[in-house]
Amino acid sequence: MHGVDGWLRRALPGRCVFCLASLPGEAPWCAACFAGLPWNRPACDGCGEPQPSTQAGFRCGRCLRRPPAFDRARVPLRYTNEVAGLVQRFKFEASPRAGSLLLELLMTGLTPDAPAWPEALVAVPLHPRRARERGFDQALWLSRRLARRLGCPLVRAVRLRDTPSQRGLDRGERRSNLRAAFGVSAGLPGRVALVDDVMTTGATLEALAVACRRAGAREAEAWAVARTPLHDR
Repeated sequence: MHGVDGWLRRALPGRCVFCLASLPGEAPWCAACFAGLPWNRPACDGCGEPQPSTQAGFRCGRCLRRPPAFDRARVPLRYTNEVAGLVQRFKFEASPRAGSLLLELLMTGLTPDAPAWPEALVAVPLHPRRARERGFDQALWLSRRLARRLGCPLVRAVRLRDTPSQRGLDRGERRSNLRAAFGVSAGLPGRVALVDDVMTTGATLEALAVACRRAGAREAEAWAVARTPLHDR
């Protein structure tokens, strides 16, 4: 498969990254494991919230009542099972193997029109103190490689406030916690995609979308690898 990091192939030559079965082609996974991943389908086109099959193709009631600050969400997977394990190894252990696999899954899960859509990418930034403590900025890592794959610039946003942890907060509390938390230099192009590893309620990406619109973006999409199902929050 074009674009998979070369070292990932070397680490597991000819083997599925999930089950270690022999592979006949270039893809890093077998067809059975790929089909069995927790794909986020159907999902709300507005916020990426997983939806029941009867709601396929419709926006959820929350987006109809209060549309998010971004125009749509592209989040191909659900944060559960194998995907949750990959994200945790990437985020907290800085595993480049897990990160490369998540990047490939994101690219594979995007609709055909998506790669040519953004004129720039904007990564969800960590506060400098949090980045120093963790020693790794997962959204920036993903965004740099994604920007190279798509051939578009990466614009750096800044976190203006070291906001308290979002863990345990509901949607409204998360929005309040992140109000005016981000800054982006003026002069953004018209179409930007905002990039994070996991989307929980969407509050972080909403706050960044607001900052991007103030900096000149007319349209903003939220891109993440995985969406946390409502019952898992």
